[in-house]
Amino acid sequence: MHDLLIASMKGFGLAAGLIIAIGAQNAYVLAKGLRREHVFLVASIGALSDALLVAIGVSGVGTLVARTPWLTQLAAWGGATFLIVYGASSFHRALNPGTLEGARGTSNQSWQAAALTMLAVTFLNPHVYLDTVVLLGSIAGQFQLNERWAFAIGAMSASFVWFCGLCYGAAALAPLFRAPMAWRVLDVLIGIVMWAIALSLVWGEWAEQ
Repeated sequence: MHDLLIASMKGFGLAAGLIIAIGAQNAYVLAKGLRREHVFLVASIGALSDALLVAIGVSGVGTLVARTPWLTQLAAWGGATFLIVYGASSFHRALNPGTLEGARGTSNQSWQAAALTMLAVTFLNPHVYLDTVVLLGSIAGQFQLNERWAFAIGAMSASFVWFCGLCYGAAALAPLFRAPMAWRVLDVLIGIVMWAIALSLVWGEWAEQ
């Protein structure tokens, strides 16, 4: 029992360190939390997606993916394309910023569009596979079977805690985002993050050629 607890704690700590970073997924989740748009849906998709990828990695698929270069290349170019488009839309929103009051009670994006966007920023980002499937999967392989899944449960728990906290904790920043300028700054930062990640993906592919 003690070994299982230690394994789960290691999984939680490692996953938290990988998840809590500025990226396309977290930027989108934060923006939805601040706008109070489909908060539960977005948080659930993020957490469940990570849980699925962790389970795939722990089951041994991580090693297979690491040995298939064309899969990582496909994900890199597809992800970069999506991030460039999404970043451009963020810069466009920055030109016409809204306010928190304007977003309250209404949604500029349907729940279907929000769900598809969240899935896109999650699964079109090659780093999510490297972090959850390959890295966590390879580390979990060092444990015995029972401890391996305790490690996976700990990692999954970190994802649920983070996404729920990020979505619902964004409400604490609500007073700041009553001013249009705050939204302009947020959208510009999101656009920069999206394009920076896209550039890193493209640069990584060029460097390997």
